[in-house]
Amino acid sequence: MTDIAIEALDGSGNFQAYCAEPAGDAKAAIVVVQEIFGVNQGIKRRCERWAELGYLALAPDLFWRIQPGVDLDPDVPEQFHQALGLMGKFDQDKGVADIEATIRAARARVATGKVGVVGYCLGGRLAFMTAARTDADACVAYYGVGIDGLLGEKHAISRPVLLHVAEEDHFVDKAAQARMHDGLDDHPKVTIASYPGVDHGFATEMGKRRSEDAAQLADQHTGDFFASHLR
Repeated sequence: MTDIAIEALDGSGNFQAYCAEPAGDAKAAIVVVQEIFGVNQGIKRRCERWAELGYLALAPDLFWRIQPGVDLDPDVPEQFHQALGLMGKFDQDKGVADIEATIRAARARVATGKVGVVGYCLGGRLAFMTAARTDADACVAYYGVGIDGLLGEKHAISRPVLLHVAEEDHFVDKAAQARMHDGLDDHPKVTIASYPGVDHGFATEMGKRRSEDAAQLADQHTGDFFASHLR
């Protein structure tokens, strides 16, 4: 496990991406998109789990223009508030461009050329934007916030997308969830999977937010989804 440097598409500099490589040839690549807490231990563990399954996994440091190397714990109140402050300064359009740069770097490193994207919270929102704005082969969003406000971009989605929705998400209320279903249930490339009784962050690798049964179910669904679409 190591960090690699990726050049920003706009030529403004380069940023680090945590890289986990499989033991043998990678079957495909997965770009893992951070929450507001940076490329922390949970995101790194996600990458390592994908590597164990035979994928090359890259997690780009999307906050590099604000504060490189952010690694925060959502269960520590001071660090949670620090993360909210960083989110307020974050340029999401540039973030998607950095994800696109990571997709290109990942594609060059795997023989199949196939790249999936999976994101959590902020990263879930960015994964949806990535599906609409890049050539990623498949995208997965865990409890993406504000996707109901991005439905104007759905016409640009041409490759498979899986959205995991926590039915008791205090950041994505029932009205927002209804708008997502109204706007996306008939989209031929989008699947919405809902998880009753769980809140935002239910699939985090560690910490108080994790809901074990729902997390395992969602992760199995994600694994099957990528196995199907990254061949």
